[in-house]
Amino acid sequence: MLPQNRRLRHLQGIYLRNLSLTRPHGRAADDLEADLPSAKLQALHDGPPQLHHSHSSESLLPSRANSRQRSTTLANISPITRQKQLEYTVESRAADVFFSLHCHDGEEPVYISEVGERAMNFNFRFFDLSQAGPTVTRRHQFIIKIWAKQKQRSWVLLLTESVDLRSLNYLESLRNHHFPPNCLVFQLLDGLYSFELSSQTPEPKQAPTLPTSSYNALMKLSNLDNSIQDALATREALTAQINSLLDRSPPDAVPQAQDAAQLASKYVASQTRILRAAQARKADLQASIEARRAAIREGRAAQARAAEDVKNAQAKLPASLALLSSTRESIHGQRRRICEDLARIFPIVPVPSGAPLSFSICGAALPNTDYDPTSPSSIEDAISAGLGYVAHLAHLLQFYLSVPLPYTLSPFGSRSSVRDDISLLPDSQREFPLFLRGGATAQYRFDYAWFLLNKDVETLCVAAGLKVVDIRHTLPNLKYLLYVCSAGRDEVPERKRGGIRGLWAGRMKTKGGRLTADDGASISTAGSRPGSADSEALGGAKQREQLMGRVVSREERSSVDGKGIPSGSSTIGLPFDESAKLSLRTKGMRENIGAHA
Repeated sequence: MLPQNRRLRHLQGIYLRNLSLTRPHGRAADDLEADLPSAKLQALHDGPPQLHHSHSSESLLPSRANSRQRSTTLANISPITRQKQLEYTVESRAADVFFSLHCHDGEEPVYISEVGERAMNFNFRFFDLSQAGPTVTRRHQFIIKIWAKQKQRSWVLLLTESVDLRSLNYLESLRNHHFPPNCLVFQLLDGLYSFELSSQTPEPKQAPTLPTSSYNALMKLSNLDNSIQDALATREALTAQINSLLDRSPPDAVPQAQDAAQLASKYVASQTRILRAAQARKADLQASIEARRAAIREGRAAQARAAEDVKNAQAKLPASLALLSSTRESIHGQRRRICEDLARIFPIVPVPSGAPLSFSICGAALPNTDYDPTSPSSIEDAISAGLGYVAHLAHLLQFYLSVPLPYTLSPFGSRSSVRDDISLLPDSQREFPLFLRGGATAQYRFDYAWFLLNKDVETLCVAAGLKVVDIRHTLPNLKYLLYVCSAGRDEVPERKRGGIRGLWAGRMKTKGGRLTADDGASISTAGSRPGSADSEALGGAKQREQLMGRVVSREERSSVDGKGIPSGSSTIGLPFDESAKLSLRTKGMRENIGAHA
């Protein structure tokens, strides 16, 4: 870098070498340097120096007096004394040092370095002054002040040096140099520079030739930069003038008062809105509290009524519990009777010559889902018939035991089916047949239908409290279920006798709340039900015979022709005649008519 181009913005760091806290006795170092030329001139005026004879090589050896003076060296002392002398030397020379950079003497520093502790040579951290502004970065002269502090002493100004970057000498490196006391070395962009050391010619850089701007372009840039600097200086001068005028003129309090009043009005409006919101919130809370109090009053009144009802119902509780117990016993007895009837209607007996746990239902042998698919059609028909019986029996048990089956059964004898509404299947493929039709697909659908039927039987067994070991044992599980459901210590209740009341409509007339037959016999229906014990005691059987037609005597029953019509009468007056109007009432029953049409 050319000397005239060096600026303060190019300065990156400072080194301090060979720290010395002592000054020359009586005079400053600057005075000694200033007197060097005059001393040289005085020596020239005194005349030529005196000539001396040359000395031999022996005369050049140090004298014995000099050797005596060297007796105070550290060679012949003890190690402890030597260590103390070294520590004293270091303590006398080492110190804490920092520096500060100033543009002018007496002004505030533009940069203050960190503190280097207990050393004689200091490498301070690098810094960047490019952001300090053009008034600093464009300067080529500055003042550096070195501050030092020894142990248990205060900070003192050790050195004040005025530096001109244009007069610095280039150094190649910090090695192989004998630095004078308090030598300052400056780190610029292109290398190291110093005052005290001689200049060295830097090696030329091996770099390709780069295109540069013309002289006219550089001059335009220089003029533009000068214009910008003038504009900045003018702005600073105008700012200073405006500030001085403002300081001299009295302040106008009107704008400040207006701003304060506007701010106060904004605060008042804000607080007014907050107050209104708080009032609305208070009204809502009061309404909510009142509504809750009303609800609490209603709840307490309801609790009082409930407590009163409970108190009044305490007297009816034993009777209700007894009625509930008797109803449960009656339901259990009726289920036992129904299960016994179903066991007689659908007899499940073991096969004499079959494998263990082989049973047949209604004479149709049904294996435990273990059969030969290549069996003849007669065995397939027997399996289909047996599965139809099982499906019919399970379909009936779900109503009598009040256990809904997960898979809906459609009992149609040997053409029964089961529907899967749970699995992810198309709606057209949810119906699975319980009979074989032929083919691999039909075989798979038949096996899956049998599996679904076994799951329904398992559901019935689990609802009855039974543990199913293997769901493939269809008939054993079903027989075990019927056996457990029909078991009990009490007597099985008898079936209630009586016809269907709806069939009496064609032969009875209402008269004063009493049913009257065609022959004038009066039948009371208020206190007894057809088929009950009271109805039988009141002659209900005879009245039903009168309602069904004339009573057939034993002689007429004995003389019956082949068609079942007595020979002594031409017709039997039954309510199934075409002239009779029938009304079938099935209260409490559900019929799924046409579901499988």
